[in-house]
Amino acid sequence: MADTDFLRGRRALVTGSSGGLGKWMASSLAAAGADIMLTDVQPADALDETRREVADHHNVRVGYTQADLSHCAEVESLIAATLEQLGGIDILINNAVIRHFSPLEMLTAEEWDRSLAINVSAPFHATRLALPLMRANGYGRIINMTSVFATRATVNRIDYIATKAGVEGLTRATALEAAGSGVSCHALCPGSVLTPPIARRVDQLQEDEGLGRADAEAKFLHGKQPSGQFVSPDSINTVLMMLCGPAGLDMNGAILPIEAGWLIKS
Repeated sequence: MADTDFLRGRRALVTGSSGGLGKWMASSLAAAGADIMLTDVQPADALDETRREVADHHNVRVGYTQADLSHCAEVESLIAATLEQLGGIDILINNAVIRHFSPLEMLTAEEWDRSLAINVSAPFHATRLALPLMRANGYGRIINMTSVFATRATVNRIDYIATKAGVEGLTRATALEAAGSGVSCHALCPGSVLTPPIARRVDQLQEDEGLGRADAEAKFLHGKQPSGQFVSPDSINTVLMMLCGPAGLDMNGAILPIEAGWLIKS
């Protein structure tokens, strides 16, 4: 995949793309030439600078649509807006996520339902609408973001664990239905990446326990990645780019860990 512009002319929708992994993946796709639709719950003017920055730097079209993906109607509107602004969808990155830190018995019915809606139903609805378009074009990549917690459990995160396991099932089923069409579906399974929400948790650890930055990061990562280091966004983007190329078809249905050995620990 020596051609750094190999996605020129492709159209990519990345959900949850105002910051963190979503923004990094969108920028990586744009660097390979893809036009991008960004989306999040923030008003459009809050993302104007990001949109212009990506568009100007990579010479691609970049749109933005505000959407609350807990509502099916807003997922449908997002797909329609992407078609209107970009003319199609070739790559769908289901990245938007919500999580609650709560014991099972303290999680409210409303919180549980919202987690199911954003983390599982929204990827289903987006895929339901995008897959026929991809089939018709003879090319498509659907990438679902999952987690090590799809196969590992911990306390106080019941909604996140259950929904990420559901996303892996959605990925496998979609891959089989797309097989032979030029479309493939995969899941990326990252470990801890220093996204803004995690950075805030490390900051809080520093403040609460009077730790230096390195010690706070080490404490946060204890029991997780054997490397003792955060996973680099560049590693996730490298795998994403590979899947968008020809290898993505032969790897259809792959659940790809990028977690520095977390999942192979005893």
